[in-house]
Amino acid sequence: MPENELHWCDLSALSATIQARELSPPELIEHFARRIEALNPGLNAFRLMCLDSARERARALARELEAGHNRGPLHGLPFAAKDLFDVQGLPTSAGCPLLEHTCAVQHATVIARLEAAGMILLGKTNTVQFAYGGAGVNTQHGTPHNPWHPIHHLPGGSSSGSAVAVAAGLAPMALGTDTGGSVRIPAALCGLSGLKTTVGRISRAGVYPLSWSLDSVGPLCRNVRDTALIFDALNGEDAADASTHGHPLQTLSGALDAPLGDLRFAVAESVFWDEVNDEVAGAARAGAAQIAALGGQLQSRAFPQAQRALELNPRGLVIAAEAYTLNRELIDEHFAALDPIVAQRMVKGRDVTAGEYLQGIHAWNDLRAETMAALADIDILICPTTMEAARPLATVEHDMQAYSDLNLRYLRNTAIGNILNLCALSIPCGLNRAGLPIGLMLYAKPFDERTLLRAGHALQQNTDWHRQHPDLGWLQA
Repeated sequence: MPENELHWCDLSALSATIQARELSPPELIEHFARRIEALNPGLNAFRLMCLDSARERARALARELEAGHNRGPLHGLPFAAKDLFDVQGLPTSAGCPLLEHTCAVQHATVIARLEAAGMILLGKTNTVQFAYGGAGVNTQHGTPHNPWHPIHHLPGGSSSGSAVAVAAGLAPMALGTDTGGSVRIPAALCGLSGLKTTVGRISRAGVYPLSWSLDSVGPLCRNVRDTALIFDALNGEDAADASTHGHPLQTLSGALDAPLGDLRFAVAESVFWDEVNDEVAGAARAGAAQIAALGGQLQSRAFPQAQRALELNPRGLVIAAEAYTLNRELIDEHFAALDPIVAQRMVKGRDVTAGEYLQGIHAWNDLRAETMAALADIDILICPTTMEAARPLATVEHDMQAYSDLNLRYLRNTAIGNILNLCALSIPCGLNRAGLPIGLMLYAKPFDERTLLRAGHALQQNTDWHRQHPDLGWLQA
């Protein structure tokens, strides 16, 4: 495989070269290290790099292979992690300068599981402060540059740096978190496959929290097959996260190739499509039409629960209340030192009463039960991931109201799924006239990631959007 193509390869292709001994883990890590050192200054994807330790670990993993110890398909492959995940000996800043000098005493469970599978951490990626935002802006650590356009466009958030790192070929996979869309929005805006897992499917132990009710962990990858590989390594019970209890390990990567004839798909004709950009809507409907061509059962279906979810989330009060509670000391004592975009949203949680909060949670639970009944004869719901593609950063950078409005537009379709407790997948389904990616979102019932990834993989076997990558000539010039 030509070296100048390695960074655009998916995990499966890289694994094949390692397993065939055509490439060693140290050689692969060195390739990505050179690319990060050359391109990250212009992209701001990584907040902290650990390339020396990555090189050392790659040499150790190479020795394991020589000795006949093979950890499996992820052996020797690199990854990046959003700076919400604890890594022993490194700070977890959560996008906040006030936390830059904290030091994790042990790995987050998911970091430990990836390392046990043989993966190698390249570094920690930038994030929206406290992961509280869908546009991807961080005014203190800097907003990562969406690699699809030479003019600084928004990457989507909050897993902004993770998406930019994968989209620009600085890493083949990166971990993100999703509370209201923080994996799927950057996946859509940066042309990636992003998986929002069901709360309880993957441990959140050692992950800086935003909302204990909604936080989930998921990967940003080049394709759905890669998301299944990472899912297999991450999911399963963890004593350190009670939400995972009763949800044992599930293996999906070997179950992706089943035909779609028995699956029932529905285009969710609801608020999901209101005010959606024409190019985005057209690409999403064309993506949905592929389902019928592949033998899937496709229909249109009213889905009023989507509108109801928005109505039951006034001012984002549940997330705001939990986010404020978790960050109370920082908000109350260091408000002026925080990113104003985030601080002004989070402080509103201080005014949420216990009655409002509990009433909101109770209403969500009732709506979730109603949603399960409505989806009794449907396996997959289809809609656009976001209402529009990436906008230039300059359009919102110095205008708080413009930022707030756009942030809500990016979050609308994705946050509905968090409130309804669905699992979800965003996959690329086109490019707009400016050459910016468009995402198609698939929703499935809670804990049915198997069906979700099977459907997404089938679509990608018959489309090429996930094989597109940005031309970075503007950055290398």
